Parts: sequence; C-alpha cells; structure tokens
Amino acid sequence: MNEELNLIFDLAKESMSNAIAHLEKKLMNIRAGKANPNMLSSVTVEYYGVSTPLSQVANINTPDGRTIIIQPWEKSILPDVEKGVELANLGFNPMNNGETIIITVPTLTEERRAELARQAKSETEEAKIAVRNARKDANNEIKKSSEFSEDLKKKFRIRYSRNN
Repeated sequence: MNEELNLIFDLAKESMSNAIAHLEKKLMNIRAGKANPNMLSSVTVEYYGVSTPLSQVANINTPDGRTIIIQPWEKSILPDVEKGVELANLGFNPMNNGETIIITVPTLTEERRAELARQAKSETEEAKIAVRNARKDANNEIKKSSEFSEDLKKKFRIRYSRNN
C-alpha cells in the first residue's frame, strides 16, 4: 500500500521536475540583451542532409556582451549555418566574413522588452499548468485506487496538495 503511494508521488514529482526543467530551457532562450551561446540552442543546420543542432557543428563564443561568434568546424557549411540562424527567427542578422559568422545582439527596444515579458509569462503559465496537471493526476490516482481506505485517501490527497 505504501509502495503504491510512493510510486504515485515519485511519478508526480518527476513530472513536475520535467515541467520546471522545460521552463528553465525556454527561459534560457529568451534574449535579455546580453549575448549568450544558449540563445542559439534552437538553431539547426543542414549538415550532409541531416538537420543537426548548431552546437554539434560549430564552436559558439561570446567575446563580449553584445557579440556572438560562430566558428563552424568545416568552412563549407558557413552558408548553411547563416541560413539556419536566419530561419530560427531569433531577430539576429548574421554576418559571414568567410571564416566565422558574427552576430551582433541588438539592444532591446521597449517594444521588444514587452514582447519578451509576454513570452516569459506565457512560458511560466504553461509550466504552472503542467505542474497542476501532474498534481491533479496524482490526486486522481490516489482517489480511484481501491487499495486505500477513504480516510487514508483523503489524508494523503490533502497532504500532497499542501506540501507540493
């Protein structure tokens, strides 16, 4: 009986942790004015006919707070990298100098700040919903289980909802 409860709690905690980890990844991609290699984590490049993450075909560096330098391991894929950055629709304008791709991160305008705030709020709300759904699923599992008495179901359902 206790094992089943622990299994339900562990599954709920894992689901909630996954939702929060997903939120952290999404928030890392939001450009807040300072150059960060994680901004390009969603960029994929056509590499020998396969869509490959940019980090697997190039070095990504940030020499200062406003510049990102992408140095592909093969110079022949420079146009593909440039195209991948443009298709990612991140608001960057890549410049190809023949050896590297240089991206200057523009300063944020008030309009862009508001857009990023809306995006962050939306991502946060999605994570909250995922956590609530995991909690609700765990409570429903406890509620529908026939192994527990009504008192035990109520006790664990209430305790679970308050502590997590």
